[in-house]
Formats: sequence, structure tokens, C-alpha cells
Amino acid sequence: MDESKRRRGPIEAHWDATKSTGHEMWEQKRRLADAMRLVIERLVPSNAPVEELKIAADGLERYAEALTAHPRLERGLGHAESATSGDVGAFFDQSPLIGLANPLAPPITVGKSGERSAEATVVFGSPYEGPPGSVHGGFVAAAFDEVLGYVQSLSGNPGMTGTLTVRYRKPTPLHTELYFEAEIVKIEGRKIHTQGKVWAGEVLCAEAEGLFISINPKIYEELMKKRDEFEAGFGK
Repeated sequence: MDESKRRRGPIEAHWDATKSTGHEMWEQKRRLADAMRLVIERLVPSNAPVEELKIAADGLERYAEALTAHPRLERGLGHAESATSGDVGAFFDQSPLIGLANPLAPPITVGKSGERSAEATVVFGSPYEGPPGSVHGGFVAAAFDEVLGYVQSLSGNPGMTGTLTVRYRKPTPLHTELYFEAEIVKIEGRKIHTQGKVWAGEVLCAEAEGLFISINPKIYEELMKKRDEFEAGFGK
């Protein structure tokens, strides 16, 4: 990756995550997730009075209990394209790293930049703090796993993470747009070698190398079967 050729224009998310799904439920789930992210962002550093916190906690506990009255979603797992998942929101919107309907996600926006390359942007807020004013290294690694995991899917025979090595060059700042680049370096049979970098402005914060192992589709089927069995017995 030639740093002199880095482009910093808007990234078009591969799954059109910023566009309407056409399903009102998913639009409202995204809205609720946004509100929850904002609450978390403001709660972590807040010194709000006890009574205010109690009122909010009581309300959230009541809503959490109310949600148990509704059935759990069915979602696709292991689909390389949202178009084949049956519901564009079913899996990708629930992702813990890119999902707009998952308040755990920062979220990361990732898209294809070449035949074997990708780019991504993300802003980590206060809940992700490790060193003072900096992103916790574990979240930096998780972001690399997501971005490298996306780029390896461009191989046409994607798999799962075998190894992930991260070299931290500089503290990765919070509340700052971070820019990732990733690419497939080589493919050796089932092994897909990838590498990536993340910058804050012109500062190189970290580099990573990921080895992914192409997985037989039957493995995904087994994972889905186990998940379905868990879901069927959840809450019983």
C-alpha cells in the first residue's frame, strides 16, 4: 500500500448500510441503536446525579423486560453478500462492528477499493477508551479483524481468522476519524494472507497481518445448526 496514493474521499459501504432498507422495523432499530450509542457515549464520562441515573435505569430495565415478550429474530450467518442473506438487515445490521442496528458497533464503514483491496473508516468514542484519550488496543485489533475479514472475502473463497498480528505504532486517538486500508497479499491453497494499516490523519497508528483459512460450507451449516438449536431453547 503506497501511502502517497491513499484516497480520503467518502467510502461507499459495501452493504449500502447508510441507505434505507425499505423496512420500517430496521429503520427504527437503527434509530434506537443510534440513541443507545449516544447514551453510552454520554454516560461513561458523566457525573449525573444519583436520582437521575436511577430513573433512567428503572426505565431501561422496564423496556428490557418488555422486549422479552417479542420473538427473537432469525438471521443468516456466513453469507458473503447481503443480497443472498434473504433480508438485507438480518445479519449485517446486527454485526457487533459494522451493524447500524447493534449499539455495540462503533460502527465501522467498510467498502471495496480495488479487486483485492478495501478501505474503512470509524470513530471510536469514550466507551472504547484504553490508554488516556486513546482507543483500547483490543478494539483496534477487533477493527482490523473486521476490515481484513472483509478484504479476504474478495478472494471468492472466504474463510475464518487463523491468526491476527497487530503492531501498535502510535496511540490510536478517540473521537477522531480513523482510516483503514487493507489488501490481499497472497493466496496459498486455503490460506489467504492479508495486511492492513490504520491512520489518524497522517499518523500511522497500527499495522496488522491476518491469515484466513477458507472454510468448507458445511462448517457454516454446522454453526448455523448449533445457533438454531440454541435459539430454539433460549429463555426456556
